[in-house]
Amino acid sequence: MKSQEIMMVRIYVNEGKNILKTILSYLHDEVKVKGVTVFRGISGFGKSGHLHSSALLDLSLDLPLVIEFFDLPGKTLSALEHLETLVLPEHIVSWIAVTFVKE
Repeated sequence: MKSQEIMMVRIYVNEGKNILKTILSYLHDEVKVKGVTVFRGISGFGKSGHLHSSALLDLSLDLPLVIEFFDLPGKTLSALEHLETLVLPEHIVSWIAVTFVKE
């Protein structure tokens, strides 16, 4: 097996912002990244300190979401230029990783 450098990206948003569909559509239809996963948090807070949480009897529609995707660094950096117009840049985290591919 040989290794290949990729860039991982995490974007932190809330369900209440209704931005998820826009971001997923952009990553799938326009950029065509290799993979995307969305995680729905059960609790979280951001800069405001306002706690967003889910209780058994109260299923909130404003829970934290983490959108994670990866691809080659050049493609990912290009996508980030557009994503920074949709989401505050401090809500985006990225790092270089290595994936393994069959030869």
